[in-house]
Amino acid sequence: MASIKILLDKCTGCTLCVKACPFGAIHMADRKAVIDMAKCTLCGACAAACKFSAIELAKAGGPKKDLSAYKDVWVFCEQKKGVVQSISFELLGEGRKLADKLGVKLAAVLLGGGMEEVAEKLGERGADKVYLVDHPALKAYQDDPYTEVLVKLAEEYKPEVILCGATTIGRSLVSRVAIKIGAGLTADCTELDIDPKERLLLQTRPAFGGNIMATIITPNHRPQMATVRHKVMKEAPVQPGRQAEIVSKTYPEETFASRTRLLDIVEEIGATVNISEADIIVAGGRGMGGKENFPLLEELAKVLNGAVGASRSAVDADWIPYSHQVGQTGKTVVPKLYIACGISGQIQHLIGMQSSKVIVAINKDPDAPIFKVATYGIVGDVSEIVPALTREFKRVLNK
Repeated sequence: MASIKILLDKCTGCTLCVKACPFGAIHMADRKAVIDMAKCTLCGACAAACKFSAIELAKAGGPKKDLSAYKDVWVFCEQKKGVVQSISFELLGEGRKLADKLGVKLAAVLLGGGMEEVAEKLGERGADKVYLVDHPALKAYQDDPYTEVLVKLAEEYKPEVILCGATTIGRSLVSRVAIKIGAGLTADCTELDIDPKERLLLQTRPAFGGNIMATIITPNHRPQMATVRHKVMKEAPVQPGRQAEIVSKTYPEETFASRTRLLDIVEEIGATVNISEADIIVAGGRGMGGKENFPLLEELAKVLNGAVGASRSAVDADWIPYSHQVGQTGKTVVPKLYIACGISGQIQHLIGMQSSKVIVAINKDPDAPIFKVATYGIVGDVSEIVPALTREFKRVLNK
């Protein structure tokens, strides 16, 4: 284990280390530095700042783990009601590129009930292998059995890389798997690449509220694991007739045990389509004024055959369910048209929608940050402009 200590005979009480520590983990006592290990992250900033070599930082050592047994790129293919979700096809497209750079095979992992025919179709999306575990207990997602099965597969076949969608299911599952197999995990990636010399997965994601892009590597552990945001990568093209090797696995019944019991799945009822799949999104923020004004957005979205989105502030105010939230803590969307109504344009929201092909911003504040990324801007009251747009689109579209 790494460790750090103060060499009291060398410490002069100059306080340079106190000023250098970004975590407030060092204080002075009797003119000597004292480290609070509950706060210390062993970053080494204090040791670098000390002019008297009074701080000794020992990095973790030991023999390097043999990683040569790990190979192949795996994509966890999320399914709902027997239908593979589009995020899985995006990951297969990206996984194909990574596998080719590493010179290994691309494998899809499919868990469910009655999924044999679906598994055979994944070859057409670029998979060389499909690891299939088919059991009634896996028909709908549950944390315990899904985690146990994926852990067993990973421990037996030792993949070099595991990719999963940054969805509600993906985030819940892959974090549990990473803990159990002792692997690192980078969440919400927007870009992936390979360092061919070191065979490292370069995992890029927004950090510090989207102000910088951080590239993260996992040099000492395998598999290298990442979740990827929806709609930031292109789907793998369909290659009719292409086949994959199907590896069907069975496990003892206790593998599928769960501490919880699934009673029912209640679908959210809405008049508009899912924002993750929508080509047109009409989104509202705090500037909408209240829950009672969101029907204005719903009517416009319905006329355009689009979806209704929202900023975090609107969701936190309980004006609309979380499933409609766009942004860093919501969904990433890339529609052809994004109409932002009463949304100021904080960086956390922009992260989730700034790649939209056309952005129309409606806000009464002419200095709102949303106008900096907008293709077209309309300064005015959303309660007047949105109904006017709805009427005009109805006229033009003959609805």
